[in-house]
Amino acid sequence: FVCGVAILPAPQNLSVQSTNMKHLLMWSPVIVPGEIIYYFVEYQGEYESLYMSHIWIPSSWCSPTEGPECDITDDVTATVPYNLRVRATVGAQTSAWSTLQHPFNRNSTVLTPPVMEVTKDGFHLVIKLEDLGPQFEFLVAYWRREPGAKEHVKVVKSRGIPVHLGTMEPGAAYCVKVRTFVKAIGRHSPFSQAECVKVQGETLPLTLALFAFVGLMLILVVVPVSVWKMGRLLRDSCCPVVVLPDTLKITNSPQKLISCRREEVEACATAVLSSEEPFRAWI
Repeated sequence: FVCGVAILPAPQNLSVQSTNMKHLLMWSPVIVPGEIIYYFVEYQGEYESLYMSHIWIPSSWCSPTEGPECDITDDVTATVPYNLRVRATVGAQTSAWSTLQHPFNRNSTVLTPPVMEVTKDGFHLVIKLEDLGPQFEFLVAYWRREPGAKEHVKVVKSRGIPVHLGTMEPGAAYCVKVRTFVKAIGRHSPFSQAECVKVQGETLPLTLALFAFVGLMLILVVVPVSVWKMGRLLRDSCCPVVVLPDTLKITNSPQKLISCRREEVEACATAVLSSEEPFRAWI
């Protein structure tokens, strides 16, 4: 009490918990029965602390905040020391500032392996990784589980979506492990525990093989028949075969046909003369 007025105590036990580039400033709550306590958080970057020590910048998300913690991830944007401080307010009362004992640098963040899901899609080895944010890259190592197997390493930037690593051989088991890398601080996490999947010795299903055989036979039969039909069609359209009536067909030699025609003409003339004789006699 000062002059009979209660003084609001300042927050105590300031600390920063930082994991995978997520930074959380925490402190012990100030307790006032029946009252809601609000907290204000401010910070100084390296430039402010060196050249403008009287300048403090309000936190993006915690000015004010009700809980005894503040996510300062968006405030800590450079790999330099940051000073942090907190004060409490209730009504017209305001506490003194409490300052973090040692400046915080984001390069002290604890990096852990991401959560991963290893699956197989047919004969494809597929991995899905936890989304840790845009600053993270993932170094994925995978290998066939056998003595002396070569380890393959692939850098993956896709987050939260399945990524194809390689093609697996039937009947073989493949293992995968992963670690994170953050270029902004030049550090990487330890590797995760290896997870393995096995591809069964699957062969081409009998039905599929049967369909493939039938299709091949159809191709071998239909294609030659189609070519033969097209050849016949082209021949008939270009050089059609004309069938003559029997009356126009010549069965004997031309000389015999000429002599035969002469005999028929003479017989016809004799018959005409014979039919005119009764007519003349009547006259």
